[in-house]
Amino acid sequence: MKVKIRKGDTVEIMSGKADDKGKRGPVIRVLPDEGRLVVQGINIHTKHQRQVQTQGRTINPGRIQFEAPLAIANVMLVCPKCNEPTRVGVQLDDSGSHRVCKNCQALID
Repeated sequence: MKVKIRKGDTVEIMSGKADDKGKRGPVIRVLPDEGRLVVQGINIHTKHQRQVQTQGRTINPGRIQFEAPLAIANVMLVCPKCNEPTRVGVQLDDSGSHRVCKNCQALID
């Protein structure tokens, strides 16, 4: 699946958990095969880790908080020029393809 959102882009959460809806954050990682992405500070999950000893190293027990992946369909890219969530178009020219804001027609790349 071709993904129009890249690592480092700012996105806004459009649907999902009520406390995360409407928040914005940068994309940390994109998982195109799964159709998901990870946003910094959004969709925080807690994992209870028990103490494990492997190869002479000890992993400390406790609660670990981490950002879980979100579906790409639940977020929209925020245009850097108009600062609004927008759909993304692709514009072809001699130098290659560029992402374009559908609201203000500004180049995102």
